[in-house]
Amino acid sequence: MSNDAPLLEVRGITKQYPGVRALKGVDFDVRAGEVHCLLGPNGAGKSTLIKCVSGVVAPTEGEILVEGQLLPVGEPSESMARGVGTIYQELDLVEDLRVAESIFLGHEPRRFGLMDRSKMKAETRALLERLGHADIGADMFVRSLRPAAQQIVSIARALSRDVKLLIMDEPSAILDDGEVEVLFGVVRRLAADGVGVIYISHRLDEIKRIGDRVTVLSDGRTVATGLPADTPRGELVEKMVGRRVDQLYPDRAKGSDDVVLDVRGVSHAPRVKECSFEVRAGEVVGIGGLVGAGRTELLRLVYGLDRPDTGEVYLDGKKLPSGRPDVAIDRGIGLAPEDRKSQGLLLGWSLSKNVSLSDLRRFTTGGWISLKAEREATGEKLRELNTVPDDPDRITRELSGGNQQKVVLARWLLRDCRVLLLDEPTRGVDVGAKAEIYRLIAELSARGIAVVVVSSEMEELMGLSTRILIMREGELVAELAGESATEVELLSHAVAPTDTDVVLEETR
Repeated sequence: MSNDAPLLEVRGITKQYPGVRALKGVDFDVRAGEVHCLLGPNGAGKSTLIKCVSGVVAPTEGEILVEGQLLPVGEPSESMARGVGTIYQELDLVEDLRVAESIFLGHEPRRFGLMDRSKMKAETRALLERLGHADIGADMFVRSLRPAAQQIVSIARALSRDVKLLIMDEPSAILDDGEVEVLFGVVRRLAADGVGVIYISHRLDEIKRIGDRVTVLSDGRTVATGLPADTPRGELVEKMVGRRVDQLYPDRAKGSDDVVLDVRGVSHAPRVKECSFEVRAGEVVGIGGLVGAGRTELLRLVYGLDRPDTGEVYLDGKKLPSGRPDVAIDRGIGLAPEDRKSQGLLLGWSLSKNVSLSDLRRFTTGGWISLKAEREATGEKLRELNTVPDDPDRITRELSGGNQQKVVLARWLLRDCRVLLLDEPTRGVDVGAKAEIYRLIAELSARGIAVVVVSSEMEELMGLSTRILIMREGELVAELAGESATEVELLSHAVAPTDTDVVLEETR
């Protein structure tokens, strides 16, 4: 942090919508050169607060100051002119433009009334060098870049307008672990240059690593501000959701003696090698391992999306034909994929249409779909899962990540499925939404549904699972009791045997 004078001051901001008070007297500030993290559950007011600061919406009461001067509210152009830039979770880049064109879109350098392409490219190279990414070419098409590089281009776009305060909304949501490290390097460079950063994230480990300060919002109010390094993780969770970490997980599923899913020696070169396991009715079986271990590929084989080279899958003692997801669905297997936005949902469709996809025949007579019956049945499942909003006619992209995941689960409840395969079910959702999804998983298992959960979060596996299977390099190498498993055990089985001693040392 470069100094103690606030770059941004938010004083007593309230925002009233019809029937809803989204912000209730929020105070918040950011200093130049500081990374101030903003944390809170869905509906806490984070999005409304940043929209007020960026000028997208006008607060009902309160005031906003930038460098000690009042900021005209509800005017995005004024916020931009005063040095406020925003990078939203859904990047607003035009994929068919080149990098330089995307960075300077709307304020292209001009010479004699014409676009000065040579200057635009030179300034693009300078911006990317400032961010430590001269490897991104000015003439590259945006669509050719990986997500992390697209994030860098978005940041460069903000810097091209002489940004002093950069708001980053869930910037790591679409990045893998290596790309997150790249992002952190850029954020640290910005802070070192004196740029104030508001970093919004639901990932507590990120906040502890990147943040100078953290503020927790809950129910439209500021409930805590402190130093991430000095604030225990459990305290942050408790401030967010109003209960302790050890209360996030419901009672562990016990399961019955009835084997519902029986996977026998399935292989699919090169990612899955001779995997066998069973799941009983009412049991939650977790599958852990490192990225690339083959966990997602194993679920795809069970569901029938891929045809195994060897092996068989049995449901209730009857063999499933390989490579036939339609048969798997008819027999009672459901899948919530890792990337729900691109693989699990049609974001432009209504909630009703997304939920009914699993059982359209139920609403079809003579080739016609009964829209009334469809809305009634899907609405019932949405309400059953406490989806917010639960209006079947709402467009799916308007929902939060946690509620979008509930839409996927509602689809399989409509089918009365016997087995539910969940691939990273809480990825991209906040702690409060995670607790709700954990409750739903426990309720589904209590109904006798066999649940398989793939997760990269060890705490999640230990908190939910009856048993935990560990995959390493395509093989199932260990089975642990969820109730007694430790992080050290999970890690030691997940890494290559030669690395085990290193992992054990690092986790002590």
